[in-house]
Amino acid sequence: MRKINLKALSVEELGSFLSGLGLPKYRTSQLVHWIYDKRARTIEEITEFSKPLRAMLGEKAYISELKVLDRLASSDGTEKFLFELEDGQSIESVLIPDGKRLTLCVSTQVGCAMNCRFCLTGKTGFKRNLKAYEIVDQIITVGRLILPARITNIVLMGMGEPLKNFAEVTAALSMMTGLLHISNRKITVSTSGLVKEMLELPQKAPVVNLAVSLNATTDDVRDFIMPINKKYPIKMLMDACRKFPLPKRRRITFEYVLVDGLNDTRADAKRLASLIKTIPSKVNLIPLNEFEGCEFKKPPEKKILDFQKVLLDAGVTALIRKSKGQDILAACGQLKAKNR
Repeated sequence: MRKINLKALSVEELGSFLSGLGLPKYRTSQLVHWIYDKRARTIEEITEFSKPLRAMLGEKAYISELKVLDRLASSDGTEKFLFELEDGQSIESVLIPDGKRLTLCVSTQVGCAMNCRFCLTGKTGFKRNLKAYEIVDQIITVGRLILPARITNIVLMGMGEPLKNFAEVTAALSMMTGLLHISNRKITVSTSGLVKEMLELPQKAPVVNLAVSLNATTDDVRDFIMPINKKYPIKMLMDACRKFPLPKRRRITFEYVLVDGLNDTRADAKRLASLIKTIPSKVNLIPLNEFEGCEFKKPPEKKILDFQKVLLDAGVTALIRKSKGQDILAACGQLKAKNR
């Protein structure tokens, strides 16, 4: 008989499973506490259960755990983790220190099907969606590895397009807030612009922060670097951003990867300011992180600063995101896990 992964069950399903074994209701809350608060790696670690109970439960179930294949440390303090999944596929997560914040960038798919031209992950192709517990397990595993330090923020910006894995990502978000007790204000979901799923997200998941990977101000350029734009062009995407329900004092983050000679002119900056002027937002400017075989180049520093100045002069909050982890291929757009 195939054993059941306890992390693959919702709290309700966990209760039904234990009830089917003849166990009382209070065992469910005990098990949830040990898995998600104490982060037990095996059933044998649950010492609140008697040895016979652990043995009986161990015959029928197990607690999943990601296998750490590699852990790389950058000179700037960023760390990249390579994890093996149960089917032999692999994914990467990145831990980013920034002052008092310690942000974990998690993956939602093995590979990516969006094929954005400036992103290394898309070059690997798409293998499969991650399950909700595989997304959450990245947080649990890294959290255990870095003790006594604590992860403060979660961004779904690793491998994959989160909203292409909608059901599992929304389930994972509920697990993060409900079981790992992470504040929804500390969680950000990034999307390349899947309009339909973007508008459904607040109805199906906890209200988290939204980041939109824009990267161009005309459909011609965005079609070229982001094929999703052919389905959801810029006007449709901006309309969806205006409709997106934002709690008070929350803003949408627009991510804009600056590519030399492609989307980095003063005219682009002026168009960007115009596009987002009625949307509560801020802009993260990301100078292209080049990788081997990349067809594009990072703009000169002066062009980056000029672009930012145009936005600031137009009243747009615009930050230049400092690239971290470049020496270990952990910077934005550089993830490419080894596939077995």
